[in-house]
Amino acid sequence: MQFQQNLLEYISQCLLTTGETISVAESVTSGLLQLAFSQMPNSSLFYNGGITTYTMLEKVKFLDIDQEEAEMCDSVSENITKTMALNVAKLFDTDWSIAITGYSSPIKSSLYKIFSYFSFSYRGEIILTKRLELHHKTQALDAQLYFTEFILGCFKSELNQFLILK
Repeated sequence: MQFQQNLLEYISQCLLTTGETISVAESVTSGLLQLAFSQMPNSSLFYNGGITTYTMLEKVKFLDIDQEEAEMCDSVSENITKTMALNVAKLFDTDWSIAITGYSSPIKSSLYKIFSYFSFSYRGEIILTKRLELHHKTQALDAQLYFTEFILGCFKSELNQFLILK
C-alpha cells in the first residue's frame, strides 16, 4: 500500500511547523489512517497514536460512545464520529484528531450502501464532519483506501486554512 508521498510530507511539515500533535480513531478504515501517519517523515514528533474500534462495544468502551445511541445506528452516524474525534484527542492528549466510522461493504445495516462519516477536531472543537458515499459495487479494500486518501486530502485542506489564519 502506497499513499501519495507528497501528501504525507505536506501534512508532516505542517504539523512540525506548528508544533501540534494528532491522534486517530478509526473503524471502517481499520488502521489505514494510522499506517499513513506512521509513514510520515518525523511522525514521532507529532503523531501521538491511534485506536481502531471496529465494533460498537469497543467504541463504547474505549471512546466513551453512548451505547443506546450506538445501538440505534449500528455505531455509524455523524454524531458518533464527532464523539470519536473529540474523545480520541482527549485520550491521546492531542491538538488535532481524525475519526471515521462507516461501512466498506454493502450490508443490511448500511441499507446496502458503502459510506463513511469522518470528523476532524481541533483543540476540543469539531471543525469538519462529512459523509462520503461510494458506489455499492466498490470492493471493500478499495473503499477503505479511498476513504483514507480522501480524508488525508481533506485534512491537508484544513491545515492550509489553519496556516493562513495563523
